[in-house]
Amino acid sequence: MAQEHSPAPAITLEQVTLCAVSSVNVVATVAAMKACMAQIRFARCVLFTDCDLPAPEPGIEVVRIAPLRSAAAYSEFVLLSLADFITTSHCLLVQWDGYVLDAASWQPAFLEHDYIGASWPQFDDGHDVGNGGFSLRSKRLMDLCRDRGFQFSHPEDVAIGRLNRDWLEARGMRFASTALADRFSAERRGDPAQTFGFHGVWHMPGILGRDEFWDLYRALDDRTSLGPDFIAMARSMVSGPGGGRRALRMAVDFVRDRAK
Repeated sequence: MAQEHSPAPAITLEQVTLCAVSSVNVVATVAAMKACMAQIRFARCVLFTDCDLPAPEPGIEVVRIAPLRSAAAYSEFVLLSLADFITTSHCLLVQWDGYVLDAASWQPAFLEHDYIGASWPQFDDGHDVGNGGFSLRSKRLMDLCRDRGFQFSHPEDVAIGRLNRDWLEARGMRFASTALADRFSAERRGDPAQTFGFHGVWHMPGILGRDEFWDLYRALDDRTSLGPDFIAMARSMVSGPGGGRRALRMAVDFVRDRAK
């Protein structure tokens, strides 16, 4: 039998490092990285974690870090330490619930900006870009986030996109426009079928299919981050065979997680 080969990545981004940072749901995080790598050849692909992988992952460099005990610890690492490992002009930061969907939707204009992530429709003051869970950020912006003039706060994407945006722009940082951000990623606004990538667990049943998402959901070792989006996630699962049963199981998990 002839040996089968995976399709070659659609595009090459020599100036971008793919990164993920996590102490939980590491198997799902690796899957998200591999989804990106299947379509794009990056300069480097680096997973920052304290966890052991079930098996080596070709193409993914693992950098051991101290355990991240909270979301605030994640923000601290991203804002203060991640830049030490980036030698390319940009970093594409992904999480287990946000990754590349369509490399054909990549635009060179993305790299003309220092920060781009899905827009936040809840803000109407012009500071609505954007979500950090699937975001492209420049090395020079990452370096500035460690400047003494930068006001550190959690979550890290709000610190960059809102609290310090004026300060960063005064130092030459370019944030993507809302329109460009909405072509880059869909989160609270937009259709993942029409964007380069996405962020948000509630999109995943439609992206993966309900059965594949259910397998991924059941394998998660930490579901505490799903609480704020439980209703949207359950709604996306309820249709189809077994959907009601699965949504009920999610509700039980949600109550148990809140009780911990």
